[in-house]
Parts: sequence; structure tokens; C-alpha cells
Amino acid sequence: MSDALKSKIQDVFNEPGCGTNAEKSERQRKKGCAKPLTPGAAAGGCAFDGAKIALQPIVDVAHLVHAPLACEGNGWDNRGAASSGSELYRTGFTTDLSELDIVMGYGEKKLFRAIKEVIEAHNPPAVFVYSTCVPALIGDDINAVCKAATQNFGTPCVPVNAPGYVGSKNLGNKLAGEALLDGVIGSIEPEECTPYDVNIIGDYNLSGELWQVKPLFDKLGIRVLGSITGDARYRQVAMAHRAKVTMLVCSKALINLARKLDERYGIPYFEGSFYGISDTSQALRTMCAMLVEQGAEADLLDRCEQVIAEEETRVWKQLDAYRPRVAGKRVLLYTGGHKSWSVVSALQELGMEVIGTSVRKATDDDKGRVVKIMGDDKHIFENMAPKDMYRMLKDAGADVLMSGGRSQFVALKAKMPWVDVNQEKHEPYAGYMGMVDMVRAIDRAVNNPMWSELREPAPWDTPLTETRVLPAITGSCPVTGVPAGVGRPVSLVPPMPPASSAPAPVTAFVSSATDFEDC
Repeated sequence: MSDALKSKIQDVFNEPGCGTNAEKSERQRKKGCAKPLTPGAAAGGCAFDGAKIALQPIVDVAHLVHAPLACEGNGWDNRGAASSGSELYRTGFTTDLSELDIVMGYGEKKLFRAIKEVIEAHNPPAVFVYSTCVPALIGDDINAVCKAATQNFGTPCVPVNAPGYVGSKNLGNKLAGEALLDGVIGSIEPEECTPYDVNIIGDYNLSGELWQVKPLFDKLGIRVLGSITGDARYRQVAMAHRAKVTMLVCSKALINLARKLDERYGIPYFEGSFYGISDTSQALRTMCAMLVEQGAEADLLDRCEQVIAEEETRVWKQLDAYRPRVAGKRVLLYTGGHKSWSVVSALQELGMEVIGTSVRKATDDDKGRVVKIMGDDKHIFENMAPKDMYRMLKDAGADVLMSGGRSQFVALKAKMPWVDVNQEKHEPYAGYMGMVDMVRAIDRAVNNPMWSELREPAPWDTPLTETRVLPAITGSCPVTGVPAGVGRPVSLVPPMPPASSAPAPVTAFVSSATDFEDC
């Protein structure tokens, strides 16, 4: 590991904006947040994986992974981050390092050629180059290669130094933020600045959730100048230093980015959520109030209250049909980060009972919000083994499990419905309209009649309580035509055709205009 990378990691670990870090001693702070992983043994969940997750939703950038093929294969398209434009971010680029490249020291040359090929083939506004375990261990200097490529080709090449063995996925998120601060943000000036420019950090536009919120900003005249990193363009990220306010959606991942934007460019930030009606309204109020403090017109506050009143009236009217169908249902929530409290708040607004929620990847502030919402910490847990989850679902009489895809089989084993609320989900649940989508998904799962049928005893498990007598045979055999009760033997072999009869003519098969493959 290079000295520069060691210094960067120590700087990231010493994060004053992190409540957990602030409570540590100086010695514990230097040790970091997670035990470094073994090189080559980190199959997902490593620092590289976290960096790729955070930056891949920048949709028009070419993401080039300098590594053997497996690293890009493991991390490609690992989230459902949607794009309203370019699809280049969904193309996997890798140098595919071989043993010969490693032994002979061809890694840097191969990386330079790969950058050249990507630029010639796709002409992206920038190339993000990711370092992984192997090139970091053999000493490939991706910073020098990116600098030379930028000078030669005129396209910004941004090094992302986050080899997997340096730590966890969360550390990779933060190292990705550092890469944006060092090589992207501040490199382009916007043509026009307004008092209503904001940054949204830590929302990845999963299944298009950012699109459910942007119409609210449009009504208020607020412009999302920097979207880091959901449905973002390179220019957007590069101009993020001219925003007036930053909203931090997932503080666990990119709090270092929000804090340093405040320190370097004087952009204040707040943490908010777009899950649930009250949290969405509170986020809009806070954003508008901070914009007014930064110089926006004071009537923005009145317009904000008007938009909130209109949206809440409309959404509650839509929810009236669903609330009686989900009210009183008991939910076990197994997610993490800001969703550990924001989804709880959203469910309670519908009259549902949350019997437990996980606080994985959650900050101390997140945990404090959960305690405030639920009243105590008795039903809060960090991680839960599948057998414990199964036991809790059965013992607490849960009606539905809301979690990520890896937990769905526990719900199926417990014979109860499951709703996906994690990063792999295919339905957006953000903003006011997202609340309707979430309730519709819960109703569709909980009130499906198949669950009551599935929980009933199987027919073969029900003991027979009476002797059953088969009815007497009546009529004739449908195959032979022999009446019932005739005792002569019956041949079930069909008669052979006469030897003298000619074979039936064979007609050629004529294909229709549309075959079944085309239907």
C-alpha cells in the first residue's frame, strides 16, 4: 500500500462528522472502522466494491477497472441505479490483467492502452480508473498513468484508489468521495448560478427514486446542481462546488464529502430522507429554510408550505383506500442506513406496527432517531442470523418481512409475505408518490389469498376419519368399449393395420407467417 493511500485512509478514518468516530479514543480512531481484508479473499463487500457502488451511477462516465477479470465481473451492475440518458455506465470495462502481465510488469502499459481504446471507442467526458488488490500489491501507479493519459488524450482520467484489501465497503464509499473531491469537483464552472441550487448526496436513484422527488423541486424552483451520484452527469458532479445547500441522504457513506464541501466551499449540509410523508415534508422545509438563509427569496418558505399542503392532501386521499387493508399489520424491518428509521416512520404513518428494525450501517444519529420513533431500543438489533429472524417472525406473529433479497427465503420458510426495500428492489418508494407505491406493494403481498392457503395443513397430512368405499363400476370402458361386469380378457394392444394397406401420404409442413418464436 502506498504512503499516499495510507495517509488518505487515516484522514478518512478521522472523520469529525461521524458520531461513532468522535466517541473513539485517538488510538481506536487510528485503527479505523473495520479490520482490513485479506488480498484476494474479499469477494464483494470490500473497499473496491464500495467505491464502484458509489460512483457507477455517474452515467456518462466510462468506469475502467484495472484488475483481473473477476473483480469487474463481481462488481458490475450491482445496483438498480436508473439513468435518464446515457447507458455507458452499464458497460463493463476492465484491463483483464493476466499472470503474464503481472509477472512481466505490463500492468501500467496495459492500463494506458485500455484508456486509449475506451476514449477512442466511446468518447466519454471522463474515465474513472479503479485500482484493485492486484495492481496495488504489485505497485502499479494508476495516478501517474491517469495523469499521462489526461495530458495525451485531453479527457479527464480520474484515479480511484480503493483496493479491496484496505477495508470494508463503507470505507470504499468514502474513498470514492475523496476521489471526487480531489479530481472532479471544482473542475468545471457552471454557466449560471442561482440562489436555488442544491446538491443531493448519497441518493443513487435506485429504480428511479430521485425522479419521484425532482418534480417537487421543480414546483419550488429548486435546481439540483450536483447529484452525487444518482442519474448524474460528469459535469454535474464537477460543478457541485457552486451549490448553496447540500442534502445528505446516506450519511454513513459520504459524510466526508458533505463535510469537506462545507469546509472548502462554504456549502452547509443537513441530513434528510425522502421515505414517508412526514420525512419528505420535513426535508423540503429544511432545504427551503437553509436556502433562504443562503440568500434565496423569503417567499420560498410560503411556496414550500403550499406545495407540501397540496401534496399531502393528494397522497392521503390516495392512501385512504389502502390504509384499512394494512392498518394493524405487524412488520419486521431488516434493512440499514437511513432506511432503518425513515421506513419505520413511514410504516407507522399507515397504522402498521413495527415489531423490530435493524440498524446495520446506521450512524449513532440514525439509531437515536429509531429510538425516538419507536419509543425504546428493545426492538432494535444490529445483525440477525437467519434462524433468529425465523424465530422472531414466528414468535412475534409478524405479517410481513421487509428486507433485502438475501432474507426473502427466511420469509418463505416462515410462510409469510416479503417486500423488497433494499438496494436491489425494482420499485421506487421515495417521495409522496413513492409512499403510495410502497403501500400498494405491502397490500399486494400481505392480502394475497395464497398465504392463508399455504398455511393450512396439506391434504395428505389430514387423517382420514371415515372408511371410504369406492363406488361400483358403471358404464363401459372408454378405451375398449367393453361393458362393466364382462369377464372375458380384454386386449389393450391396438389392432395392426392390414398388410396390404398403403402408408398414409406424408404432407410437407408449411410454416405460418409468424412462428411462435416471433409472437
